[in-house]
Amino acid sequence: MEQVSGQSPAVIFESTGHYHEPVLQFLEDHDITYYLINPVVSYEARKTSLRKVKTDKIDAFHLGELYYKEDLEVFQKKTEQYLNLRQLTRQHSALTDSYVEIKLQFQAAVDHIFPEYHGVFSDLCGNLSLNTLLHYPTASDIQKVSQQTLAVEMRQFGAKRSYKWFLDKADQLKAAANRNPFQHPVCHGHIVSLQMYIQMLFQYQEHLSKLKKEIDALAQAFENCGLIQSIPGIGDKIAATITSEMGDINQFPHAKNLTAYAGLDPSVFESGKYKASINRITKRGSSRLRQALYTAVQCGLAKNRNKKLIAYYDCKRNEGKPHKVAVIACANKLVHWIHAMLKRQEAFVDQ
Repeated sequence: MEQVSGQSPAVIFESTGHYHEPVLQFLEDHDITYYLINPVVSYEARKTSLRKVKTDKIDAFHLGELYYKEDLEVFQKKTEQYLNLRQLTRQHSALTDSYVEIKLQFQAAVDHIFPEYHGVFSDLCGNLSLNTLLHYPTASDIQKVSQQTLAVEMRQFGAKRSYKWFLDKADQLKAAANRNPFQHPVCHGHIVSLQMYIQMLFQYQEHLSKLKKEIDALAQAFENCGLIQSIPGIGDKIAATITSEMGDINQFPHAKNLTAYAGLDPSVFESGKYKASINRITKRGSSRLRQALYTAVQCGLAKNRNKKLIAYYDCKRNEGKPHKVAVIACANKLVHWIHAMLKRQEAFVDQ
């Protein structure tokens, strides 16, 4: 082909999650120009045909048409550092979701055995609470030991408190055990389930802590992480997620390009004299980046952290916008701030 046309061949293929990665790696290793097509774009291209036919040959033909009809840009692969950071943040997010699910199941197990236990510790899934419940899973177990013995054993679980504090906590446990509605022998199966959930919570906490340290260490190599983190309400984890999902800021010439990549741009529908009054966001970009921005807005609005963001939110609410619409508008504003900050390499100023 190169001998006939005088040009190096280009490869056009569709993004298919992680399945296209080996092909992409091969093309990278052999310096072959390639175009990675968003499945949404290729799907819309197939719809231009009047005939409803889908085969591998037809799909390949439409991808070829896209190459000649559209002004496609050569795919820019993220660097290894970006890919590593993205993998860690995604893994942390997935583990966090599973951790929350286990916490809910653990709390339900406590309700079946020792419901009064909920009011004793402020953090039910903290180290002291879990260790205490692991050794004394039922109200009868608490009642069998003295207040002093209970205080001494809890002190060995690692909490840095005074002996008087542990005595008071042991007294609260004894009172909760006496109030507990389940005084009769508890089903052994419930106890086994409770102990299993406690062990799983310990494992999740260990894995999440290790991932967090890895993310923090890797994020230090990205100056953009520090700039994004200068925005009130954005912590190190959210900053690392935004950085890894966004990639190099130079691939977005304008803030609106980054807005579209996050799927926060409004969909527009007009026909003749009709103009849609409700334009929802497209949600066609990176769902993980969009979720991180949404979380950043919620954190910024909480406890008066981000004055500029709160003022913008109040402005939208005064215009009659519902809460969710105002939050999405704040996320859009946040994208513009981040784009400007990273392009100018300037920290955020909240005045």
